Amino acid sequence: MGALQKKFEPKFTDLKTKNDEIDALKKKLDATTTAATEKAELTRQIDVKQKAFDRERQDVQEDAQGQQSEIGQRIFQKMGPVIMKYAQENGLGMIVDTSTPWPNGPIMYYAPLDITKPIVDAYNAQSGVAAPATPAAKSPLGGTTRPSAPATKPPSTNPPAK
Repeated sequence: MGALQKKFEPKFTDLKTKNDEIDALKKKLDATTTAATEKAELTRQIDVKQKAFDRERQDVQEDAQGQQSEIGQRIFQKMGPVIMKYAQENGLGMIVDTSTPWPNGPIMYYAPLDITKPIVDAYNAQSGVAAPATPAAKSPLGGTTRPSAPATKPPSTNPPAK
């Protein structure tokens, strides 16, 4: 994913530059006290640049999302059997991806059980790939937890008011 982000970084930088140009034209339009023809020309330039920017931004976002999805599918093809085997061996009825927390994701609350490390370890053992040594805390269910802070504020455990 880091390589993908690095690949798209120049495109996102270019989009930011184009957006800054549009903002500068808008400020110039707001500050213009000259003839209506100059204001009309600035408005036309803003419209043309805005349309081109919107199309390019959408194309870049779709391309990045498509490649990210493709990478995710390749990872799941390799990890899926290992995840299913782990779930069966550890009596898990469901495994849910909590990487996108609420309100953007479907998970409103979850207990802090993270099975990522044992799954990756099982995959590495199966594939013969040595994992880098990192300390992990044991979870109460025999798995391990990842020592990291959430990227966003955790959702409230209180039920919503009716």
